[in-house]
Amino acid sequence: MSRCSRWPVLFLALALVTAAGAAEPHVRTGLDVLVRDGFKPLQGRRVGIVTNQTAVDAAGRWHIIDLLHGRPGFTVTALFSPEHGLRGTADAQVDSSRDGKTGLPIHSLYGGTRKPTPEMLREVDILVFDIQDIGARFYTYITTLAYCMEAAQACGKAVVVLDRPNPIGGMVVEGPVLAQALCGRFTGYFPIPTRHGMTVGELARLFNGHFRIGCRLEVVPMEGWMRGMDFEATGLPWVNPSPNMRSLSAAFCYPGLGALESTNLSVGRGTARPFELYGAPWMDGAKVCAALNARGLAGVEFRPAVFTPERVPGLPRYPYTGEACGGFEVVIRDRRSFRPLTAVLHVLQILREVHGDAFQAKGAPAMIGQPDLADRLRRGETPEAIQAGWAEGRAEFDAARAACLLYPEGTPPRD
Repeated sequence: MSRCSRWPVLFLALALVTAAGAAEPHVRTGLDVLVRDGFKPLQGRRVGIVTNQTAVDAAGRWHIIDLLHGRPGFTVTALFSPEHGLRGTADAQVDSSRDGKTGLPIHSLYGGTRKPTPEMLREVDILVFDIQDIGARFYTYITTLAYCMEAAQACGKAVVVLDRPNPIGGMVVEGPVLAQALCGRFTGYFPIPTRHGMTVGELARLFNGHFRIGCRLEVVPMEGWMRGMDFEATGLPWVNPSPNMRSLSAAFCYPGLGALESTNLSVGRGTARPFELYGAPWMDGAKVCAALNARGLAGVEFRPAVFTPERVPGLPRYPYTGEACGGFEVVIRDRRSFRPLTAVLHVLQILREVHGDAFQAKGAPAMIGQPDLADRLRRGETPEAIQAGWAEGRAEFDAARAACLLYPEGTPPRD
């Protein structure tokens, strides 16, 4: 077997974690539990692995493909890659290919198809899903999970989901349940809130039961994770789950402020701080920040910023590449009290007040999950009134979610 050096995109993230100390991880992922327990669900099966660069063990030493390929008792026959590809470096459609190390076919689920076809599953008995999510409905890996479960059900295959933490926590649910008219899209498949507060394993249970996919499903839970646990406390390595998701701060911003990628703003792509920097050549960052900070939003400060997105080799040309943008930097002071959906409502409202028609909300309301959101803010509805309506509309989801949770609430004691 080969070590994770076959995954060059991991070097920086794992090096940073290693430099912080080599303490024993506090949490075992579903992958670690599967290995420790002798790969029991896979015995005698032909296995397809749905994965990317994030599927490393708790020590950050081995990738799932290295751990499963060539093991006795079962046979890995195919690999499946989500958006951004097997190594997480692409930001465009990805072609199917063949893995240079194992010779296995890599079926892209972000190319000619986004759902495994019967032909792709012909030599597969069981799909193993191991991908790190970040806790936002429109982050597409959870839709890929749903597609894989549906394909497995249709073809009589089984699914095993190896669970991983929700890096922004499992306590807070925020945002509207996705409007029914918007369901079925790659960035919003089922009617769940924008910030769902669930792990991928818990979501698989929700999709299979409440949303009636009905495949043969087994979730391998983590050990040691608690819903209020800071990601750093898990002892697990942070591996960038996509090319522009480069920090926990970006992940905390993303469920709300990430929707600004569908407006006419830059969201910091082409800089070192995507999803922490927002702006445009026409934005008055100082005026916008003064208005935002005057509202006293919990856990966050907005700082004026000037940045110039640059062209990154191998990635698309992002908005305003080569143009100086005025804007703001999001500085999270307290993760536990910061609410990204609250923040984006105030940002949308203030950008309209300060810049009028120069700011175009475009697809942001749909990403958040409420198509009439921009119109309601324009008519003078307050963010607080809008959020109160969101909470009232979540009763059915809250009950379904509660039935699927696998882990206790709370936080571990501090050392």
